[in-house]
Order: sequence, then structure tokens, then C-alpha cells
Amino acid sequence: MRRSSFLIRVIGIGVLLHIYVGSRLIPEWPFGTPAKAAAVVWLVLSCVLIPLGVLARYFVKRQRLADRMAWIGLLVMGYFSSLLVITFVRDLSIASLLTIDSLLPRTVSLDRWRVDSAVGVPLLAMISTAIGFINARRRAKVASVDIPIADLPPELDGLTIVQISDIHVGPTIKRSYVEAIVAEVNRLEADVIAVTGDVVDGSVAQLAEHTRPLGRLKAKYGAFLVTGNHEYYSGAEEWIAEFQRLGLQVLLNDHVVLEHNGAPFVVAGVTDYSAGHFNDAHRSDPAAAVRHAPDDARIRVLLAHQPRSALAAAEAGYTLQLSGHTHGGQFFPWNFFVRFQQPFTAGLARIDDLWIYTSRGTGYWGPPKRLGAPSEITRIRLVADTRVPGTVSGMRKGNRRAQAIRAAG
Repeated sequence: MRRSSFLIRVIGIGVLLHIYVGSRLIPEWPFGTPAKAAAVVWLVLSCVLIPLGVLARYFVKRQRLADRMAWIGLLVMGYFSSLLVITFVRDLSIASLLTIDSLLPRTVSLDRWRVDSAVGVPLLAMISTAIGFINARRRAKVASVDIPIADLPPELDGLTIVQISDIHVGPTIKRSYVEAIVAEVNRLEADVIAVTGDVVDGSVAQLAEHTRPLGRLKAKYGAFLVTGNHEYYSGAEEWIAEFQRLGLQVLLNDHVVLEHNGAPFVVAGVTDYSAGHFNDAHRSDPAAAVRHAPDDARIRVLLAHQPRSALAAAEAGYTLQLSGHTHGGQFFPWNFFVRFQQPFTAGLARIDDLWIYTSRGTGYWGPPKRLGAPSEITRIRLVADTRVPGTVSGMRKGNRRAQAIRAAG
């Protein structure tokens, strides 16, 4: 009952947003009645296609048909998202021009701007959606990041970890997409591969065939995986068993001790930050994940799907946390909203002695669209920090962020 009530509210909000867009653009168009009527029909179809696309896999038994419905609905969602944002920006520009016109009459041609911008908004939305689609569907590029570690044992200098995250195998991401990622990761010849959650959006029965290429991931010391929130939406226990069957080592609040050039280091992993809501036995615990690790393994890497595990990781004495979840916002303007839920959106940050790297993700979620937040396969290299203590760039900002996280509890 709660789920259906929530769904009705979401659909209702969607209808209101479509009405807003239509009422702000269509009356201003310099076109005849047929064109305006076609626009109204398209908005009505959009109201229907978006929820149908999102929900298709739950009520359509034929997998191929469900996937096609999802493709259509998610493409429409991506387009409408841009249409909504650009319409809102247009309204802000009109409000600004009204202010200018009241102070300096006849400085701007407001009527001309209303008509031209009303025509331009759908075109700009189409262009941004097309560019976002190309960005999302191409294979993620490699982002190389050197992380300076104080007192790094010389034997570990140059240790490489390749991170992939948030692939979201599902209605629009299939086997060929995953195969391209695996081929590129293997080309990098990593010491360790880290898969930081949200691999799937669907059940094992639906997607096992499409995740199979992950079994070909190769690294000197193996490939390690932690669960993300979408694994719990999709049947975490079944997926954990499937990942293990593929040869991935799943870390559930646990760690392994590895040795590189004779020096030990720890790779630990926690369940998703929200996992306890689905299974109390899976409650995320960075401290437990590293418990009983040998004291001489001073370099400790934590795989944690959500960046907000960072405060607990810093308190537990980790050296580096690798996370994902945020997608870097995926496309404008949602990158501005991520920070309300997560302490870090993308890239490298620091809390006290802990480095945190947040991946923008290797796939995408929902609409096949990326703008301003490119997908990535991350090649991380540990290097000795030879700088004078206290001169680490961004340290002050990181400490302020740590204080904010602590204040928020």
C-alpha cells in the first residue's frame, strides 16, 4: 500500500511538471494549432511513457519487450529532464529581463525573447540529450590518479588499483557494454581490481548472462567487490552468490591481507551504507571490516560504495577509501543535489589522514545520459608523499568537510 501511494504521488508530481512545461512554452510558440496540439499530445505521451519505462521490468514478463519499453521510457525521461531544467532557466531569464525593462525601458525586446526562447528550449533539450546519450553509451575512459601516502613502504610505491563502480547492468546496459569495460580494465594490468557496488539493476535470473564477462577480470592479486544499494534492491544474497561463482571475492565487512614486493597491505570492504535496512546481518561496519588485521600492514584500503562511510573509515584508521554511488551527478543539474546526501560528489578528497576517492561511475543509472560528469575506469596508483607535512593541497577543505560530517552526526 505504501509503495503504491508513493508511486501515485511521484506520477502526480510528474504530471504537474509536464503541465508547467507545456503552459510556459506552447502558448508562446509562433506556430499554428496543429503544431501546438502535437506538442500537447507529446507531453501526454511523455507522462505515460516515463513511468511505463521505469516499471516495465516489474509487470512485463517478456524480457525483450520490457527492455524495449524501458529504453523508450528512459530516453523520454532524459529528454524531459533537460526540457524541464531549460524551461526553468528560461523563466529565470524572463524574470531578469522584466527587471531590466522596468529599470531601463526598451533596452531589451522582451516579446521577441519570449518567442525565440520558447522555440529554442525544445531544441536545446534535444541537443543536450543527444550529447548526453553519446557520452553515456561510449566506453568509460581511464582516469589516472596518483595518491600521495605519507610513510608509504617503498615496496608499495607504485601499487596500482583499478576501480570500476556503478555499472548498473539492466534494461539498457547489457553484455557487450560490460565486455568493453572488462577488456579495458584487463589492459591496464592492475595489481588489484576494486568493484565498488551497484553492478546490477535486476535479478540474477534476468541479468546473469550479461554480468558473466565480469568473471574474466584479471589482476595480480585478484578482483574484490562490495555491495551497493542497488544490489539490495535486486536480491543481494543471490547476487553475492553469483559474483562469487564468477570468481570475484565479495567483502562483507571483511578484509584480506595481500603482499606486494614483500610488504603486506590490507584490502577491506563493507556492505552498502544502507544495507542494514534490508538485512540486519549486513549492517555496514568499517571498524569490523579491519578488525584483527595485522599491525605491520599499515596501508589499509577500504572499498565502500557510498562516500558517507568516510568518517567511520577515518576513525577506524584506514589509509584510503574507494567509493562510487554519486555518478558525479551524472548530468546537470543533479550534480548540485548530490552534496545534500553525500559528503563528496566526485574525485579525490581527504578527511584527517584518510584519502577518499569517489568515482563518477563506469556505467549510468536511469536515462542513458551523461553531461558534465563523464564515466570512468579509475587507475589509482599509490605513491610516496615527499612533501612537507601540512602542505597537502585541499587538506584544510577536507578537514572542514569532516567537521561538517561530524556535526551532521
